[in-house]
Amino acid sequence: MATPAPLDPSLLVLTSSDEDFLKAITRIDDAQGLRNHIQSVAREAYEVFPYRSIGSYTFVKAMIARLPGYAEALFLGRSSGGIMLDAGCCFGLDARKAAQDGWPANRIVATDIVPQFWDLGHKLCRSSAASFPAVFIQADLLNQAHLAPGPSSSDPPDLTNLSSLNQLRGHVTAINASALFHLFSGEKQWDLAMALGSLLAAVSGATIFGWSTGIAEAGVIEFEGPVSHPRQSCHSPSSWEALWNGVVFPKDSVRVSARLVDFDYDVGLRLKGGIAPKKLEWAVQRV
Repeated sequence: MATPAPLDPSLLVLTSSDEDFLKAITRIDDAQGLRNHIQSVAREAYEVFPYRSIGSYTFVKAMIARLPGYAEALFLGRSSGGIMLDAGCCFGLDARKAAQDGWPANRIVATDIVPQFWDLGHKLCRSSAASFPAVFIQADLLNQAHLAPGPSSSDPPDLTNLSSLNQLRGHVTAINASALFHLFSGEKQWDLAMALGSLLAAVSGATIFGWSTGIAEAGVIEFEGPVSHPRQSCHSPSSWEALWNGVVFPKDSVRVSARLVDFDYDVGLRLKGGIAPKKLEWAVQRV
Protein backbone atom coordinates (compact mmCIF):
# COMPACT_ATOMS: atom_id res chain seq x y z
CA MET A 1 0.00 0.00 0.00
CA ALA A 2 1.32 3.44 -0.94
CA THR A 3 1.96 5.95 1.81
CA PRO A 4 -1.42 7.66 2.30
CA ALA A 5 -1.91 11.37 2.01
CA PRO A 6 -1.78 13.15 5.37
CA LEU A 7 -5.03 14.13 7.04
CA ASP A 8 -6.35 17.41 5.65
CA PRO A 9 -8.47 19.30 8.23
CA SER A 10 -10.04 21.37 5.43
CA LEU A 11 -11.97 18.26 4.36
CA LEU A 12 -13.87 18.27 7.67
CA VAL A 13 -16.94 20.08 6.35
CA LEU A 14 -20.14 19.51 8.33
CA THR A 15 -23.66 20.35 7.26
CA SER A 16 -25.96 21.80 9.89
CA SER A 17 -27.62 18.40 10.31
CA ASP A 18 -24.21 16.71 10.65
CA GLU A 19 -23.21 19.20 13.33
CA ASP A 20 -26.50 18.88 15.21
CA PHE A 21 -26.19 15.09 15.22
CA LEU A 22 -22.58 15.15 16.42
CA LYS A 23 -23.26 17.71 19.11
CA ALA A 24 -26.12 15.56 20.39
CA ILE A 25 -24.14 12.32 20.61
CA THR A 26 -20.88 13.84 21.88
CA ARG A 27 -22.52 16.42 24.16
CA ILE A 28 -19.99 18.97 22.89
CA ASP A 29 -21.90 22.16 22.10
CA ASP A 30 -18.98 24.32 21.00
CA ALA A 31 -18.42 24.06 17.23
CA GLN A 32 -14.64 24.50 17.40
CA GLY A 33 -14.36 22.16 20.35
CA LEU A 34 -16.30 19.56 18.37
CA ARG A 35 -13.97 19.92 15.37
CA ASN A 36 -10.91 19.60 17.58
CA HIS A 37 -12.35 16.44 19.16
CA ILE A 38 -13.16 14.88 15.78
CA GLN A 39 -9.70 15.64 14.40
CA SER A 40 -8.00 14.19 17.47
CA VAL A 41 -9.87 10.88 17.18
CA ALA A 42 -9.41 10.83 13.38
CA ARG A 43 -5.63 11.05 13.83
CA GLU A 44 -5.73 7.99 16.08
CA ALA A 45 -7.89 6.07 13.61
CA TYR A 46 -5.68 7.01 10.66
CA GLU A 47 -2.74 5.46 12.47
CA VAL A 48 -4.68 2.20 12.79
CA PHE A 49 -5.52 2.05 9.07
CA PRO A 50 -5.73 4.98 6.64
CA TYR A 51 -9.10 4.28 5.04
CA ARG A 52 -10.21 7.14 2.82
CA SER A 53 -13.49 7.35 4.74
CA ILE A 54 -11.35 8.51 7.66
CA GLY A 55 -9.14 10.81 5.61
CA SER A 56 -12.20 12.47 4.05
CA TYR A 57 -14.07 12.59 7.39
CA THR A 58 -16.91 10.64 5.77
CA PHE A 59 -17.08 8.55 8.95
CA VAL A 60 -18.67 11.41 10.93
CA LYS A 61 -21.41 12.20 8.42
CA ALA A 62 -23.91 9.44 9.40
CA MET A 63 -24.85 9.12 5.73
CA ILE A 64 -27.31 6.34 6.47
CA ALA A 65 -30.18 8.83 6.77
CA ARG A 66 -29.58 10.03 3.19
CA LEU A 67 -29.78 6.60 1.58
CA PRO A 68 -32.65 5.07 -0.38
CA GLY A 69 -34.44 2.43 1.66
CA TYR A 70 -33.47 3.82 5.06
CA ALA A 71 -36.79 5.45 5.93
CA GLU A 72 -38.77 2.32 5.01
CA ALA A 73 -36.36 0.04 6.87
CA LEU A 74 -36.49 2.29 9.93
CA PHE A 75 -40.28 2.16 10.00
CA LEU A 76 -40.26 -1.64 9.74
CA GLY A 77 -37.59 -1.98 12.41
CA ARG A 78 -39.29 0.30 14.89
CA SER A 79 -42.63 -1.44 14.44
CA SER A 80 -41.33 -5.03 14.49
CA GLY A 81 -38.39 -4.89 16.89
CA GLY A 82 -36.22 -6.35 14.15
CA ILE A 83 -32.44 -6.58 13.98
CA MET A 84 -30.27 -4.09 12.12
CA LEU A 85 -26.75 -5.01 11.00
CA ASP A 86 -24.18 -2.28 10.32
CA ALA A 87 -21.65 -4.16 8.17
CA GLY A 88 -18.18 -2.61 8.02
CA CYS A 89 -19.29 -0.19 10.71
CA CYS A 90 -16.01 1.66 11.33
CA PHE A 91 -16.83 4.04 14.23
CA GLY A 92 -20.51 3.02 14.19
CA LEU A 93 -21.92 6.48 13.47
CA ASP A 94 -24.60 5.05 11.16
CA ALA A 95 -25.68 2.65 13.91
CA ARG A 96 -25.87 5.56 16.34
CA LYS A 97 -27.94 7.60 13.90
CA ALA A 98 -30.39 4.70 13.52
CA ALA A 99 -30.65 4.47 17.30
CA GLN A 100 -31.23 8.20 17.55
CA ASP A 101 -34.00 7.82 14.95
CA GLY A 102 -35.76 5.17 17.01
CA TRP A 103 -34.23 1.75 16.26
CA PRO A 104 -33.63 0.11 19.66
CA ALA A 105 -29.87 0.18 20.26
CA ASN A 106 -29.90 -3.30 21.79
CA ARG A 107 -31.34 -4.64 18.49
CA ILE A 108 -28.43 -3.26 16.47
CA VAL A 109 -25.42 -5.42 15.61
CA ALA A 110 -22.29 -3.71 14.30
CA THR A 111 -19.33 -5.48 12.79
CA ASP A 112 -15.90 -4.54 11.49
CA ILE A 113 -12.63 -6.34 10.89
CA VAL A 114 -10.83 -3.65 12.92
CA PRO A 115 -12.13 -3.64 16.51
CA GLN A 116 -10.12 -0.53 17.39
CA PHE A 117 -12.50 1.53 15.26
CA TRP A 118 -15.46 0.54 17.44
CA ASP A 119 -13.48 1.51 20.52
CA LEU A 120 -12.61 4.83 18.90
CA GLY A 121 -16.31 5.29 18.16
CA HIS A 122 -16.96 5.18 21.90
CA LYS A 123 -14.14 7.68 22.38
CA LEU A 124 -15.53 9.98 19.69
CA CYS A 125 -19.07 9.81 21.06
CA ARG A 126 -17.95 9.79 24.70
CA SER A 127 -20.04 6.70 25.27
CA SER A 128 -19.70 3.18 26.67
CA ALA A 129 -21.24 -0.23 26.12
CA ALA A 130 -23.68 0.65 28.90
CA SER A 131 -24.80 3.97 27.42
CA PHE A 132 -24.89 2.64 23.84
CA PRO A 133 -25.75 -1.08 24.11
CA ALA A 134 -25.45 -2.07 20.44
CA VAL A 135 -23.71 -5.40 19.97
CA PHE A 136 -20.29 -5.32 18.34
CA ILE A 137 -18.72 -8.42 16.85
CA GLN A 138 -15.35 -8.44 15.14
CA ALA A 139 -15.57 -10.26 11.84
CA ASP A 140 -13.84 -10.71 8.52
CA LEU A 141 -16.82 -10.62 6.15
CA LEU A 142 -14.96 -12.81 3.64
CA ASN A 143 -14.05 -15.50 6.17
CA GLN A 144 -16.71 -18.21 6.08
CA ALA A 145 -16.11 -19.01 9.73
CA HIS A 146 -17.47 -15.51 10.41
CA LEU A 147 -19.99 -15.11 7.58
CA ALA A 148 -21.06 -17.58 4.92
CA PRO A 149 -24.19 -18.22 2.84
CA GLY A 150 -26.45 -20.85 4.32
CA PRO A 151 -29.96 -21.73 5.46
CA SER A 152 -31.77 -19.65 8.04
CA SER A 153 -31.21 -20.59 11.65
CA SER A 154 -34.36 -22.01 13.20
CA ASP A 155 -34.28 -20.06 16.44
CA PRO A 156 -34.10 -16.28 16.79
CA PRO A 157 -30.56 -15.31 17.77
CA ASP A 158 -29.72 -14.27 21.30
CA LEU A 159 -27.84 -11.05 20.63
CA THR A 160 -26.36 -11.00 24.12
CA ASN A 161 -24.48 -14.22 23.30
CA LEU A 162 -23.68 -13.64 19.64
CA SER A 163 -20.41 -15.27 18.59
CA SER A 164 -20.75 -15.37 14.78
CA LEU A 165 -22.67 -13.45 12.15
CA ASN A 166 -23.80 -16.82 10.81
CA GLN A 167 -26.17 -17.02 13.79
CA LEU A 168 -28.09 -14.13 12.20
CA ARG A 169 -28.99 -15.98 8.99
CA GLY A 170 -32.57 -15.22 8.02
CA HIS A 171 -33.20 -12.90 10.97
CA VAL A 172 -31.93 -9.44 9.98
CA THR A 173 -34.52 -6.83 9.03
CA ALA A 174 -32.09 -4.20 7.72
CA ILE A 175 -28.45 -4.34 6.66
CA ASN A 176 -26.39 -1.19 6.13
CA ALA A 177 -23.40 -1.93 3.89
CA SER A 178 -21.96 1.53 3.25
CA ALA A 179 -18.46 2.30 1.91
CA LEU A 180 -17.85 -1.44 1.87
CA PHE A 181 -18.19 -3.29 -1.42
CA HIS A 182 -15.69 -1.14 -3.35
CA LEU A 183 -12.91 -2.32 -1.03
CA PHE A 184 -12.98 -5.77 -2.67
CA SER A 185 -12.44 -7.35 -6.07
CA GLY A 186 -15.42 -8.11 -8.28
CA GLU A 187 -15.34 -11.81 -7.32
CA LYS A 188 -15.17 -11.03 -3.62
CA GLN A 189 -18.03 -8.55 -3.96
CA TRP A 190 -20.11 -11.42 -5.34
CA ASP A 191 -19.15 -13.59 -2.35
CA LEU A 192 -20.01 -10.79 0.08
CA ALA A 193 -23.37 -10.12 -1.55
CA MET A 194 -24.32 -13.80 -1.32
CA ALA A 195 -23.30 -13.99 2.32
CA LEU A 196 -25.10 -10.79 3.37
CA GLY A 197 -28.15 -11.82 1.38
CA SER A 198 -28.47 -15.00 3.45
CA LEU A 199 -28.80 -12.90 6.61
CA LEU A 200 -31.87 -11.00 5.41
CA ALA A 201 -35.19 -11.95 6.97
CA ALA A 202 -37.76 -13.46 4.60
CA VAL A 203 -40.32 -10.73 5.29
CA SER A 204 -41.68 -8.11 2.95
CA GLY A 205 -39.78 -4.85 3.33
CA ALA A 206 -36.57 -6.34 4.73
CA THR A 207 -33.80 -4.30 3.14
CA ILE A 208 -30.08 -4.22 2.38
CA PHE A 209 -28.90 -0.73 1.52
CA GLY A 210 -25.75 1.35 1.34
CA TRP A 211 -23.39 3.18 -0.96
CA SER A 212 -20.19 2.41 -2.82
CA THR A 213 -17.95 4.11 -5.32
CA GLY A 214 -19.78 3.73 -8.61
CA ILE A 215 -19.34 4.12 -12.36
CA ALA A 216 -21.61 4.46 -15.39
CA GLU A 217 -20.41 1.15 -16.86
CA ALA A 218 -19.14 -1.57 -14.53
CA GLY A 219 -15.36 -1.85 -14.45
CA VAL A 220 -12.20 -0.84 -12.63
CA ILE A 221 -11.34 2.72 -11.65
CA GLU A 222 -7.94 4.07 -10.63
CA PHE A 223 -7.25 6.98 -8.32
CA GLU A 224 -4.55 9.59 -8.60
CA GLY A 225 -2.09 9.99 -5.75
CA PRO A 226 -1.61 7.91 -2.61
CA VAL A 227 -4.75 6.18 -1.34
CA SER A 228 -5.40 2.99 0.64
CA HIS A 229 -7.22 1.29 -2.27
CA PRO A 230 -5.86 2.85 -5.51
CA ARG A 231 -7.79 0.47 -7.82
CA GLN A 232 -11.42 -0.38 -7.20
CA SER A 233 -13.86 -2.70 -8.95
CA CYS A 234 -17.05 -0.69 -9.33
CA HIS A 235 -20.60 -1.46 -10.34
CA SER A 236 -23.00 0.57 -12.43
CA PRO A 237 -26.68 0.88 -11.49
CA SER A 238 -27.62 -1.79 -14.05
CA SER A 239 -24.90 -4.30 -13.06
CA TRP A 240 -25.78 -3.81 -9.40
CA GLU A 241 -29.44 -4.54 -10.05
CA ALA A 242 -28.52 -7.63 -12.07
CA LEU A 243 -26.39 -8.97 -9.20
CA TRP A 244 -29.11 -8.75 -6.55
CA ASN A 245 -32.23 -9.40 -8.63
CA GLY A 246 -31.62 -12.83 -10.10
CA VAL A 247 -28.28 -13.89 -8.60
CA VAL A 248 -28.29 -13.19 -4.87
CA PHE A 249 -32.09 -13.42 -4.71
CA PRO A 250 -34.56 -15.13 -7.07
CA LYS A 251 -35.66 -12.96 -9.96
CA ASP A 252 -38.39 -10.46 -9.04
CA SER A 253 -38.35 -11.40 -5.35
CA VAL A 254 -36.68 -8.06 -4.58
CA ARG A 255 -36.90 -4.47 -5.73
CA VAL A 256 -33.55 -2.83 -6.46
CA SER A 257 -33.00 0.91 -6.44
CA ALA A 258 -29.56 2.09 -7.60
CA ARG A 259 -28.54 5.59 -8.60
CA LEU A 260 -25.22 7.15 -9.55
CA VAL A 261 -24.74 10.56 -7.92
CA ASP A 262 -22.03 13.08 -7.20
CA PHE A 263 -20.54 13.24 -3.73
CA ASP A 264 -22.05 16.29 -2.01
CA TYR A 265 -18.72 17.08 -0.35
CA ASP A 266 -15.04 16.98 -1.28
CA VAL A 267 -13.58 13.54 -0.53
CA GLY A 268 -10.11 14.76 -1.46
CA LEU A 269 -9.72 12.28 -4.33
CA ARG A 270 -9.63 12.32 -8.13
CA LEU A 271 -9.64 9.50 -10.62
CA LYS A 272 -6.90 9.23 -13.23
CA GLY A 273 -7.44 12.12 -15.59
CA GLY A 274 -8.61 14.44 -12.81
CA ILE A 275 -12.19 13.19 -12.82
CA ALA A 276 -14.22 13.37 -9.60
CA PRO A 277 -15.40 9.95 -8.37
CA LYS A 278 -19.11 9.10 -8.29
CA LYS A 279 -21.16 7.40 -5.62
CA LEU A 280 -23.59 4.51 -6.17
CA GLU A 281 -26.45 4.73 -3.66
CA TRP A 282 -28.61 1.64 -3.53
CA ALA A 283 -31.28 -0.39 -1.76
CA VAL A 284 -32.43 -4.00 -2.18
CA GLN A 285 -35.85 -4.67 -0.64
CA ARG A 286 -37.84 -7.91 -0.39
CA VAL A 287 -41.24 -7.61 -2.05
